[in-house]
Amino acid sequence: MSTAGESISPEGLEALKAELAELEGPARRDIAARIQRARELGDLKENAEYHQAKDDQAHLETRIAILAERRRNAVVTEVSTDASVVGFGSTVTLVDTDSGKSQTWTLVGAAEADVSAGKLSIESPVAGAVMGRKIGDVVVVQTPRGARNLRVDAIGA
Repeated sequence: MSTAGESISPEGLEALKAELAELEGPARRDIAARIQRARELGDLKENAEYHQAKDDQAHLETRIAILAERRRNAVVTEVSTDASVVGFGSTVTLVDTDSGKSQTWTLVGAAEADVSAGKLSIESPVAGAVMGRKIGDVVVVQTPRGARNLRVDAIGA
């Protein structure tokens, strides 16, 4: 990945923009209304509702700042359509040659990564090791549990 920005797919950029719009609009208004209602309850020093709303507001503003920074740094990277080589946006099935266990990942930018949804960051050691590889190639990946031998079993665009 270059220092010029953070790779993101066109779909990922749209999702980022949609989340940012939701947080900057309705979510921000909801918290402002909660703070106003809590203020009306009286003494702010011992008003747990007010303090919780202010904490939620701080978390919201932090999330907005993070997403805005990601949007500024986003570099839309077209998804690879070459199913013979692993590239950005490829869906790749990897088989651990020692255990026989297979996993399927879609390689995405760091902002889109979601392991539970099968989306692996291109900055991860596994993705970095398989980028540019072909079906049948075996790579050694250093993981916290030790070295793993992974074979590229299938590539989808």
